[in-house]
Amino acid sequence: MEKLIKILIRYYPVFLHGLWGTLWLAAATVLLGTVLGLVVAILRMSRIKAFNTIAGIYIEILRGTPILLQLYFFWLMLPKIMPFKMTDTGAILVALIINASAYISEIIRAGIAAVDPGQWEAARSLGLSEKNVMRRIILPQAVKNILPALCNEFIAEVKGTSLASVFFVRELTTAYKTVQSTTFLAVQPLLISGMIYLIVTTVLSWAVRRLERRLKASD
Repeated sequence: MEKLIKILIRYYPVFLHGLWGTLWLAAATVLLGTVLGLVVAILRMSRIKAFNTIAGIYIEILRGTPILLQLYFFWLMLPKIMPFKMTDTGAILVALIINASAYISEIIRAGIAAVDPGQWEAARSLGLSEKNVMRRIILPQAVKNILPALCNEFIAEVKGTSLASVFFVRELTTAYKTVQSTTFLAVQPLLISGMIYLIVTTVLSWAVRRLERRLKASD
């Protein structure tokens, strides 16, 4: 216990820096993954069979292969094919965004499907285009279904970004490795990292539960 406290006091800036890296990486992944996931969801719901099929294959590949394998693929391939220099962090972030978009697209699709189909038919009968119906009527209502699930996806990404430590991207698990290599102690830095993850995810989970209660109360 004494060693644990000493390590925490001495290396807390390293852990805080790692926590910041984890949070911004997870936030960027969910934010940009939502933008891409919305596009994929729209293609998946398209009446054009080619778009529907391409989106379906995209989702199945990303959901059907290990995320670590995807990280390795983008880490190895992106720097070679991009016309500009790409850092390890950039390559891993792109991989996380693309992976998250497959899951978020299904969240968005389910949220849209949960809206009463009668509203779509009523809006179309009033002469609104499909684009306007989706933008003005369906999506605003679907947000209530989508938002809590997106928040849970953010919590999952907070934990999932730990895989970025394999590529020495600066985040919380990488901070553990840094402290471990400096102190030659494995258990204490690991416990500190684990406690930080637990505190952050517990607080976020509590916030999501409050958000869900508020959304239900507003119905």
